[in-house]
Amino acid sequence: TLRTEERQRLARERREEREKQHAAKETQILEKERKAKLQYEKQLEERQRKLKEQKQKEEQRRAAVEEKRKQKIEEEKERYEAVMHRTLERNQRLETRQKRWSWGGSVTPDSESKPGSKRSTSTANLKQTEAVVSKRLSSSAALLNASDRARRSQLSPLDSSVISRLLAPTQASLARSKSAATLSAD
Repeated sequence: TLRTEERQRLARERREEREKQHAAKETQILEKERKAKLQYEKQLEERQRKLKEQKQKEEQRRAAVEEKRKQKIEEEKERYEAVMHRTLERNQRLETRQKRWSWGGSVTPDSESKPGSKRSTSTANLKQTEAVVSKRLSSSAALLNASDRARRSQLSPLDSSVISRLLAPTQASLARSKSAATLSAD
């Protein structure tokens, strides 16, 4: 009986030892599972946080790109308006210049109300400045002729006649000079 009791006691101890080991293993497994779950949750939170940051950065980048695009459009619009403004100013200046250079004389409120006086003042101005212009033209032609005579003497008669015809002032250039003199005299 002693041997059987001893055997039963040893068997009980072995069983208890196995149960303890089994319980320890189960505890370890549960602890590992808990740690793995915590790790997974941490990684999930980290991923979500990174995705959120990435979305915010992307939205900021899009907003910056949109702002740049709006600014560029605004600059283009301002540039276009400035070009249009300059073009309009240039056209107005050209129109006033053409009115000034027209044979009717300068366009002023006084001269528009009196068309007869406009003609008389412009013809008077032309007559006054005609003498000044013709003096200037003759003096410049004399200077040109003096320097060119030496060269022309070496040319053939046909060449010299072509050159003299090219150097002679035309009616259009005389009219422009008279108009310019009229404007400078005013």
